[in-house]
Amino acid sequence: MKKEKQEKKPYNVRLPGFLIEHETGLGDIMKRATSAIGIKPCGGCEQRAAMLNNWMVFSSKSN
Repeated sequence: MKKEKQEKKPYNVRLPGFLIEHETGLGDIMKRATSAIGIKPCGGCEQRAAMLNNWMVFSSKSN
């Protein structure tokens, strides 16, 4: 038998609908927060954001 690599789904954190309207990854939230306080993105920021987005997602409904 072949072992197939299963893609892991990100953790889904449910928030009330009035706080968030659509699904947002943790990496996207971190990018917004750091740019809002004036931190300029570096070369690894996109990779880090993608990794965090694959790890945790915030949404207003259960998937």
